[in-house]
Amino acid sequence: MERSPGGAGLSAARARAAAEAIDRARAETVRLIDSLSRLWDNVVAASALTGNDDEHDPEGATVAFERAQLRDALKQARADLADLDRAFERLRTGAYGTCERCGGPIGAERLDARPTARTCIDCAGGPG
Repeated sequence: MERSPGGAGLSAARARAAAEAIDRARAETVRLIDSLSRLWDNVVAASALTGNDDEHDPEGATVAFERAQLRDALKQARADLADLDRAFERLRTGAYGTCERCGGPIGAERLDARPTARTCIDCAGGPG
């Protein structure tokens, strides 16, 4: 079996599959950030055009609430993108698939479900 350098002995095929999964997730996250950014711009523009009493709006959610939700969603999406970039860097350097806490392998099922995982399942559940 062909092995890639480091990375808990990931095979070349597993490393390629991981890279493809990270690339797909990254592309989806970039699209999400673009979409949320457009929504943010629209909400900000709309709020600048109205003189409504935002705090006492009978229609439900306030513009401030919508902005807070979008801000938090954007913050999370950007953090996810940074995690994906770090996962790709670990893959490039051969550290992908190796637990950052114990140095053991991260299970293939865990990496399939969560390509950005930096710890094995045992360390993920244990105290920091």
